[in-house]
Amino acid sequence: MTPIIWSIAGTDSGGGAGLSADQRAADAFGVHLCPVVAAVTAQSTVAVNHVQAMATELLDAQLAALANDMPPRVIKTGLLGSAANARLVANWVDRLRRRAPLKLVIDPVLRASTGAGFADEALLQVYRDELLPRASVVTPNQREAVVLLGARGSSTVPALATTLQELGAQTVVVTGGDTATPQLSLDWLQTPHARGWLSLPRVEGSNNHGTGCTFATALAAALARGFVAADAAVLAKMATTHALRQARAVGQGAGPVIAMPGFGTDPSLLPHLSLCEQPPIAWPAPHRGTAPGVYAIVDSAERVEAVLRARPTVPTIQLRMKRPPHLDDTAWATQLTQAIQRSQRAADAAGATLVVNDHWQLALQAGARALHLGQEDLLALTPQDHEQLQAARQRGVTLGLSSHSLWELCRAAGMAPDLIACGPVWPTTTKDMPWRPQGLDNLAWWAHMAPAPVVGIGGVLEPAQLQAVAAAGAAGGCVVRGLGAEPSNTLPAWLGAWHQGVASRQPGVVPPLPHPMLPTS
Repeated sequence: MTPIIWSIAGTDSGGGAGLSADQRAADAFGVHLCPVVAAVTAQSTVAVNHVQAMATELLDAQLAALANDMPPRVIKTGLLGSAANARLVANWVDRLRRRAPLKLVIDPVLRASTGAGFADEALLQVYRDELLPRASVVTPNQREAVVLLGARGSSTVPALATTLQELGAQTVVVTGGDTATPQLSLDWLQTPHARGWLSLPRVEGSNNHGTGCTFATALAAALARGFVAADAAVLAKMATTHALRQARAVGQGAGPVIAMPGFGTDPSLLPHLSLCEQPPIAWPAPHRGTAPGVYAIVDSAERVEAVLRARPTVPTIQLRMKRPPHLDDTAWATQLTQAIQRSQRAADAAGATLVVNDHWQLALQAGARALHLGQEDLLALTPQDHEQLQAARQRGVTLGLSSHSLWELCRAAGMAPDLIACGPVWPTTTKDMPWRPQGLDNLAWWAHMAPAPVVGIGGVLEPAQLQAVAAAGAAGGCVVRGLGAEPSNTLPAWLGAWHQGVASRQPGVVPPLPHPMLPTS
């Protein structure tokens, strides 16, 4: 069934913002939007001449008419017009949540882009006391966040987001359309899963009417499709930037942005997610690493040698060693160093690439020339660690990063890696993880969208599965348990399956959007 969202917002007689923009954004995601009028505006591209709040009784009647026939998965609010209307919305959210799960996205429309004010102090107080505590997501720009918080406002965007969360909002996205940065469009993302700056190259031009409405409704639509807030914000960023690129000039002022389907398969729209609170200042050039092909993963130097003795052998092999709990730091460093050096000699002799998983500082000291980091290791990097890692990359050390969700893909992309892993493709018992299987559809989307070669990992137990990974467009496929006790006996089938998959690829077969990777509450 098509997901249903309600937008409780204002009309725009110029067709640019408000419910007009909301409808376009919902259509771009393929969800059904019920436009509930909370206020009527008389406006054009140059001015808002009049605002009239809808009578509370009529707003209540609209919501009551929809409640039983078309209950929403998500409610998005825009211009509410009055404190009474905002209080009514809060009451309806409680009533609907007693029936079924419901997300609430608050776009606090407090001022028009032309400068007209939309909120008095009474309405602001209802936002603070009744709407924010119920909000799944709130999407103010920086100026709106400061107005919402009043005396509690802070000078930094991350601090503003933290204060909004203290008032009850589960997720905060402080959008950056009202701030001037020379190269990048920056939105601060703060969710239970991720935080950081979502960035894309700034779209030049004055036709930007309705960007805030588009972003909030796009995020609501993604939530309705089952994405968690962090991933929904990524998709909203993509859809809004696409809408800015499609903006049209009408009238004498700022023309409207035009959300349209198709944004989900444009690789140039994939944002980056920063690791820290320091805003990025430039868009890094991507590293186009080499395709790893059949990517073996083993846990010892002995297994590295066993795999590389096979003829033909794999082009890429990863050493993934876990620290035994009984070893102290010195003993572990010695053991790992010896294993890396022994493995590197075997890889060099076989003409293969050796990748060392985690333990990147010890790996560099031992002479490793290719590293792979998980997201936890990435988040643990200090600024000094980051400088050391980047210095190693400038010396030619290659870097692969894991990703399981859209926000992790964006975080990985921001590091300009040489390879990005997408997993788990199928259910795996190699490690316990909360992620749903990506499937071949998400793998194909990753391979199309990522700024680096993508390797599929997780649950690849049969050669036919590896063939399907290759056919989906991945640059590599990981084999772990499938190597068996004697890799020389199993590798011919794995290598043959990979080559067959590459030969059967059909370029351009990419889903319009990925499917959600985490369950939502």
